[in-house]
Amino acid sequence: MIGQATAPRGHQDVHVTFAGVGKMFDAKNWAVRDLNLDVVRGEFLTLLGPSGSGKTTSLMMLAGFEAPTTGEIRMDGRRIDQIPANRRGIGLVFQNYALFPHMTVAENLAFPLQVRRQSRAEVESRVRRVLEMVQLRGKELRRPDQLSGGQQQRVAVARALIFEPKLVLMDEPLGALDKQLREQMQLEIKHIHERLGVTFVYVTHDQAEALTMSTRIAVFNQGAVQQLATPAELYERPATSFVASFIGENNRLTGQIVGDEGAAVLVRLETGAMIRAHTHEHLRRTGARTSLSIRPERADIVQGERSCDNELTAKVAEVVYAGDHLRIVLDAPEMRGFVVKKPNTAGLTAMAPGQIVRVGWRADDCLALDA
Repeated sequence: MIGQATAPRGHQDVHVTFAGVGKMFDAKNWAVRDLNLDVVRGEFLTLLGPSGSGKTTSLMMLAGFEAPTTGEIRMDGRRIDQIPANRRGIGLVFQNYALFPHMTVAENLAFPLQVRRQSRAEVESRVRRVLEMVQLRGKELRRPDQLSGGQQQRVAVARALIFEPKLVLMDEPLGALDKQLREQMQLEIKHIHERLGVTFVYVTHDQAEALTMSTRIAVFNQGAVQQLATPAELYERPATSFVASFIGENNRLTGQIVGDEGAAVLVRLETGAMIRAHTHEHLRRTGARTSLSIRPERADIVQGERSCDNELTAKVAEVVYAGDHLRIVLDAPEMRGFVVKKPNTAGLTAMAPGQIVRVGWRADDCLALDA
């Protein structure tokens, strides 16, 4: 998928296109390389990746604050990478909010409309509407320093939406908020998007945030898109080992594909143990090295007469109480630090460090990926 992240065509209406876009900040290193990405009108697309992966640079090129070194960016079929940022008609929200400290909330919201020479009646009407939208009626006369962090963030979102742009860009807008407020704002922004139906492009390094808010997610690494898919597809069927390890928690085992059973491939681990797994067609090669991905909640401690497609024997290294679930950390020659996540339910059998157990999982829950 690297470098190729186009949306399915046909009935979908492509709003923004990155065509062969690259960005270099020095003579040797590409911050973004050969980005081909279609943004569908009305979707909530998240650019997700670690620091330095190219996600923010891509957003800044779309906003007009950085110029591509190669390629072109089009919006509604029209090339925009040579148009100044202030003439692109794009709403912007940043982590630092960028509110004018000497202005009231109403004045901050009115400013984009006054620049566009809207009538006073139109300005007052739109300010009222966006204040309702972000639940800030009654705060019109307060200055930013008289608001909480969450309220300031709401004002920043409202200001990006007040001139009714067709495209809204957000760069780590919730990074400065505490966990509880961040989770609340995730849902509020998601609901605003659903009500308005405009296109959102959102940058974050927070996997949970991306899974919660997005229609689709583009996972970046080293300047390229590793996979573009829905949240469920990314989690359930990651295309690469990087995506599997970056999206959610992941157990990894390494081995070699030694057989093809049609519905699954047979993988021999370094200890000789055999594992059945699913894989992508382009990786289905006997003799290839592979990295197996198993989510902690898809593995289980096998007890009594039960059996699983795949089973290994391991020693319990640690049991961590996490409230709604237990994290059982296992050790064996094939699986150092293998985690099993079990719901904390009544009647759960106690586990203790040093105990020898069988751990198992279905072939459907095991993916053979690139090594």
